[in-house]
Amino acid sequence: MKKTIIVLDGMGGGIGAELIAKLKAAKLNADIIALGTNSTATERMLRAGAARGATGENAVRVSIGSGDIILGPIGIVIANSMMGEITQDIAAAVLGARGARILIPLFNDHFTLAGIEPPPLGKMIEKAVEMVSARCGEHLSPPHKL
Repeated sequence: MKKTIIVLDGMGGGIGAELIAKLKAAKLNADIIALGTNSTATERMLRAGAARGATGENAVRVSIGSGDIILGPIGIVIANSMMGEITQDIAAAVLGARGARILIPLFNDHFTLAGIEPPPLGKMIEKAVEMVSARCGEHLSPPHKL
């Protein structure tokens, strides 16, 4: 069954764009939707290969519920993170959505994840794509490098 994957990002959209590029390379049977907190993030994710995208708080609140899987940095569930781009309503919408959330544990100036030494961002993104593949019922073959 075809899944809907939502990638939510803000600021410059770099993490979202990298996630989308890796998801596209994995050739999953899925629709990838980009949701950006600003137009720069959305545009960058669309250029990375998202099927469609939308921008802003209302777009996130309305569209997040359509995702079977929601991907993004951990800040998408923390109000006022990403320099204030994640509003309380966006964080609540992500947490309340029916889809499985796969979050990249990036550190932020106003919160710390105790006891976690983050691996390089590229490794975290590869792991997130592996987790999405498993949830889509598609396992990447060992020779397939992301």
